[in-house]
Amino acid sequence: MQGIELCKAYYEAYGKPMLETQFADKLDRIAVGLVGEGSECLGYDDEISRDHDFEPGFCLWITREDERDFGFRLERAYAKLPKTFEGYTRAPLSPVGGNRHGVLVIEDFYEKFLGTTSVPETISQWLSIPSATLRTVVSGQVWQDDLGVFSKIRETLQAGYPEDIRLKKLAAHTIMMNQAGQHNLGRCLARDEMGGAQLCIAEFVRHAISAIYLLNNTYEPFYKWAYRGMRELPILWELESALTSLPLSEHPETLVAEIAHSFSEAFRQQGISDAQGDALCAHAYAITNKITDANIRNMHVMDGI
Repeated sequence: MQGIELCKAYYEAYGKPMLETQFADKLDRIAVGLVGEGSECLGYDDEISRDHDFEPGFCLWITREDERDFGFRLERAYAKLPKTFEGYTRAPLSPVGGNRHGVLVIEDFYEKFLGTTSVPETISQWLSIPSATLRTVVSGQVWQDDLGVFSKIRETLQAGYPEDIRLKKLAAHTIMMNQAGQHNLGRCLARDEMGGAQLCIAEFVRHAISAIYLLNNTYEPFYKWAYRGMRELPILWELESALTSLPLSEHPETLVAEIAHSFSEAFRQQGISDAQGDALCAHAYAITNKITDANIRNMHVMDGI
């Protein structure tokens, strides 16, 4: 049983009856589910994941106004739920906050991860929020939300980046792929600077993974799950094998060229670059030219990472 299944079963067994009996008049004000940090929200947890933060529990999201009205009663009721379920023990809630489960204020939940209480509105907000953080707030499941405040923000974010922001970030990662893999890697190898060459490969791979997520307009998760998440993507997921083997390749420049060709084809197929050939720097500038907002288009090509 994965973590999210355990938590939903715990909610169905104890949480839902508690809400229906003790908060019947508030049910339409409470969103319930499991969203936030942890591999269980991504659906990537396994037996190894159970050595930490693996427990039965769920989230109860309410507005700040409702927190003042009945938040304390709801916290007390949640705290009194059974501490064990299916052989797993629920950790005590911290009295000073920072809990992943239990009663959470909607505005505080989003501000914690996004720096804003709702969907980002400005260019700087969108560009400054780490992709893994955005992935955190759109992962998991919501099982009940009659009020709709929590889900409306979440569903808007699930649509992905605004197109101009996506293109800006994609151009930045593409130019960095060019710099590391198509330019500096060869220079390091020519100088027999193998340490530098390995760093170039690592940078190329890192930015290539980010670019793949952006081509799919999907937020990249925490780095240790980046390869795992790629397997779920329709565009360029097949590059996982090449990117994984690149650091051990005897001819990394050849493999970089093959990967760059795959990206070039994907850019042209998506209609975001009309550059010919496989020079990723040319594609980065072509992608930039597709940005409609002049303020974003005129930013430095490397900005946005």
